[in-house]
Amino acid sequence: MKQKIIATLISAVMLAGVLAGCAAPGAASQAPAAPAATEDEKASSEASEPAPASEDASGDVTIWYYWETAGHQESLDHIIQEFNGQQDKITVQAKYVPFADFKKQLSVGASAGELPDIVILDNPDHASYAAMGIFADITDRFDVSTYYPGPVNSCTLDGRLYGVPFGSNDLVLFYNEDMLAEAGCEVPTTWDELLDVATKTTKDNVYGFAHCALQNEEGTFNFLPWVWSTGQTSYEINSEGGIKALEFEKSLVDAGCFPKEAINWTQGDTMNQFISGNLAMMINGTWQIPTMREEVPDLKWNVAPIPQDKQQASGLGGENYAVIAGGNEEAAIAFLQYATSKDTCLYMMDHMGYISSDSTIAKDQFQGDPVYQVFVDEMQYANARGPLPEWPDISDAISLAFNKVITGESDSESAAAEAQATIDSIIGK
Repeated sequence: MKQKIIATLISAVMLAGVLAGCAAPGAASQAPAAPAATEDEKASSEASEPAPASEDASGDVTIWYYWETAGHQESLDHIIQEFNGQQDKITVQAKYVPFADFKKQLSVGASAGELPDIVILDNPDHASYAAMGIFADITDRFDVSTYYPGPVNSCTLDGRLYGVPFGSNDLVLFYNEDMLAEAGCEVPTTWDELLDVATKTTKDNVYGFAHCALQNEEGTFNFLPWVWSTGQTSYEINSEGGIKALEFEKSLVDAGCFPKEAINWTQGDTMNQFISGNLAMMINGTWQIPTMREEVPDLKWNVAPIPQDKQQASGLGGENYAVIAGGNEEAAIAFLQYATSKDTCLYMMDHMGYISSDSTIAKDQFQGDPVYQVFVDEMQYANARGPLPEWPDISDAISLAFNKVITGESDSESAAAEAQATIDSIIGK
């Protein structure tokens, strides 16, 4: 039975949310969150080797996840069945919870004392739930010393480890080689070049460029690289660079090469438009590669870094494992030690299109695959969103701003000022 104290913590946090609002992700100078590991976090990762899960661990373990892709679900089920079949003390099962309902069910489940033992969740959301007391502190119980700092940072709060990075990904530019060649265009590397190529490849029912522009975290994830490329942080939308990023989105829409319908497109929808021949270019992530290679093996496409303004930028995405405090913690940790072992991790990463968060595994993961290697190379330019417990509100303010600009409901300056007012109220400026 889960610890009763969790329900009390959740009730208090939910009440505070009603009074003060929530928050959203971002990269960070002059803000409470830092994308690089803090000294406390570095010290915790360099501490003595964590103790392994108890040999007496036993019982049932339930995992919640939100992946809709059948291949993702099948891959998770595969390693669960392998784990269950190699020992008889722990039985693991997984439950699908739709992404749109995931946060609500996690909060409601905590209040009702009905939580799983492990959740796999979007890394920008990790800090907010760790702050609620839902996740177990596993600082001295799991070794992440070989993991990339960014993913570990997303699992860390106040120098303590509240999860394990599942896998990482980032964003790059996908392009249709035939469409660019037919238009006589090279792969764009700057914003001006992107606008030019997108305009020249727009014709009939084909748009030159798009990315997911939903008014939610998924949309924010795809928009922020424009802001970061100007040299601004996620918390500086009402700045020269932030306004410039919004203006660039507007210029693409005004040129007729970026569909306004993208405000309703998920990243999966955007991929489907691309592989159906309705887009010449798109921003998307590592996880789409297995599906694209399977569904359209004859389509000639490739990838490149996202065109830049002042500097290269991408977004750090991926999921984390988190052990629920008061659940079957020892058995959950035993499963995670199996799930993150090299062979099992590689199976999951390769079948799901992720980059391993463990640098010792990632370094040799994609040898001989130039497409995946572009994503690995871009990891050095991938900015984390958060970790900040209030990140969801910040993300919401950012996605609302670019939605208003794309639809023409607001000009860039007004949208940026409105978003900044929300951000400043959250980070205490």
